[in-house]
Amino acid sequence: MRAEEITTGREGSAEHWRLVADGFSQKALEYEAFWTDHPNFTRMRERVQAHFDGLLAPASRILELNAGTGIDALRLARRGHRVHATDLAPGMIAAIEAKMRTAGLGDRLSVQRCSYLDLELVSVGPFDAVFSNFGGLNCVEDLGRVTRLLKKLLVPGGLVTWVIMPPICPWEWLALRRGDWGTAVRRLRPGGVIAHVGGAHFRTYYFTPRQVIGSFGSEFRPIKLEGLSLFAPPGDRKEFAHRHPHWYRTLVRLDDWLCTLPPFRNWGDFFILSLRYRRT
Repeated sequence: MRAEEITTGREGSAEHWRLVADGFSQKALEYEAFWTDHPNFTRMRERVQAHFDGLLAPASRILELNAGTGIDALRLARRGHRVHATDLAPGMIAAIEAKMRTAGLGDRLSVQRCSYLDLELVSVGPFDAVFSNFGGLNCVEDLGRVTRLLKKLLVPGGLVTWVIMPPICPWEWLALRRGDWGTAVRRLRPGGVIAHVGGAHFRTYYFTPRQVIGSFGSEFRPIKLEGLSLFAPPGDRKEFAHRHPHWYRTLVRLDDWLCTLPPFRNWGDFFILSLRYRRT
């Protein structure tokens, strides 16, 4: 089936978000199984954690967007923060609630089914930080629809850390070696591309750090940016580290060397961007 034959609903339509919720609900059933014994994705998550932890104050109040199955929310709550985990997909919310029943975290972790386009419905706050990991925000075409809602949720000096998929991923350029232009340039297509998640098809979009920073406006100051999996394989290449351990270690060292330097910090499977809210 060609992408243009798939009925997806444009971003902003109820159909688009229904498909996003359905797809990620189905994905929740296999999400954590895929990341088990996945050295590179474990490394990627640990780098995100180090970035975020290094900027957080102790005992912070954190709002997590697209919280998935709650892996990050539980870790942060166990570190003494208070986390309000939100997600649009009922399957993801059910996974978080199942963890909460056995985690024994008291009031340090709460959960709410809520889209990041409906943050005025968030039932608690204000927050010291807003966190979003691994590209959930790539489902919205206009990030300003999210950033405009953050000012009422963040305290002055509050932190925003988002992990976003950019248009340039050097690993995907390797597809040119086998003549696969579709994969090599897919992130550069105007108007987004069709994602296939849990049997659902919906449009996703790729953003440069400059576009993300621009969506926040002058009241947010960028403070830290780094690329994630620049030359190491992207998250969906689970077997590479097992099959090619020497090459994997070499590529990780190259990533670690270049990930905070321009222009490399703008590239990768993802980039990690942090900003401070300076209320005027």
